[in-house]
Amino acid sequence: MKQKRILLALFAAFCSASAVAQTAAPAYDAMKGMHMNAPASGAASAPSTAAFQAADQSMMSGMSSIQYTGDADRDFVAHMIPHHEGAVEMAKVELKYGKDAKLRKLAKDIIAAQDKKIAFMT
Repeated sequence: MKQKRILLALFAAFCSASAVAQTAAPAYDAMKGMHMNAPASGAASAPSTAAFQAADQSMMSGMSSIQYTGDADRDFVAHMIPHHEGAVEMAKVELKYGKDAKLRKLAKDIIAAQDKKIAFMT
């Protein structure tokens, strides 16, 4: 249960930081709150760490490479698509490496929900 609360808190913080970051300049450096810190001792060799890092990098690259159009609707979905794709990728990492049944169910729910949102936005 504690692990679920931690994951939910991290996901909420991630979403909040992404919302703030989207108002900044499109440069990767401008995405305040989205620091890619070095893994904790021992975590660097975990296969899930590499998978999460790849998902993070892909999402951040996708979000930071968006060309602003001045059309709020277009710019919104252009940024939200890689953001939601990142959530799907992180959920897939949980399904591949995670063991907690409740978190695995959450990951499945996230994939289903985000896939629908991505389809709508595209």
